[in-house]
Amino acid sequence: MGQGETLPQGGSSKAGWILLGAALLLAAGSIGFNIYQGSRGAGEPAAATGGDGSIEALRAAAEASSGDAAPWGDLAFAYFNRGQYEEAAAAYRRALAIAPDEAVLWSALGETLVLASKRDPLPPEALQAFEKALALDAEDPRARYFLAAKKDLDKDHEGAIAAWLDLLGDSPQGAPWEADLVRTIEQVGQINKIEVAGRIAAAQKQRKPALIAPGSGAAAGDQASASLRGPTAADIAAAGAMKPSEQRQMAQGMVEQLEARLAKEPKNFDGWVMLIRSRMTLGEPAKAKAALDAAVKANPGDAARLREAAAQLGVR
Repeated sequence: MGQGETLPQGGSSKAGWILLGAALLLAAGSIGFNIYQGSRGAGEPAAATGGDGSIEALRAAAEASSGDAAPWGDLAFAYFNRGQYEEAAAAYRRALAIAPDEAVLWSALGETLVLASKRDPLPPEALQAFEKALALDAEDPRARYFLAAKKDLDKDHEGAIAAWLDLLGDSPQGAPWEADLVRTIEQVGQINKIEVAGRIAAAQKQRKPALIAPGSGAAAGDQASASLRGPTAADIAAAGAMKPSEQRQMAQGMVEQLEARLAKEPKNFDGWVMLIRSRMTLGEPAKAKAALDAAVKANPGDAARLREAAAQLGVR
């Protein structure tokens, strides 16, 4: 579909609008440069507003930055949140001029261009941005989502659904885009009379647990533990939108912190279970077994409970 064509009101093109109208699904705050912490190190995400809460402050900070892409990403995120997509795209381009190898910036630019377009559901520049993102990071969820949408727009509905199901299968449980992704698959399946319920269920079964295990508070939900502090909802959202390598680095850091805490609080039953689970999620069964042995040694009276919990996680 060309830039000057009018989008028809039926068939796959209408499905494309349904898909691309859900662009914000990837993820809660996804397009913000606040997830670009991999180059910044640990700490709080970058704010979406300046110190005085104004776009002007963000722009001043960006203009004053000569070799740091982060202020431009912050400015772009703020513009995006205000619905000023053309301004957001311009700021993302400035960020990319400084950091051209950051996949998350390319996919953020692509999403912004999609929402800025009033006629073409997937403008050529947006498509190029998503392709660039995947060339840099084959797992970028936003780029994968939109390139699957391109299949649907090209009337390859089955190919689009298959690609979204692959994305669902690769998404950690609790990913902030999960519900909208499932809804998209269901909508396109219904529109095009393709059965998807069983395939969604199969994709859900193959998914891995979230890299960051629940502890307490809103992020943990009904799995909250009074004796263990876990990641905040902001931590979960940020991790869900990071590159897989950055997710793992963040998770490894949190696991190391948990191990240090357990060295001081060896009677923390929930902490040991969380450590075992985290080690298995990270693909470290030997370390998970070592954690179980250490937990039993420190808590012989709870040995049966610990072994039962570990067995449910595949550790014996």
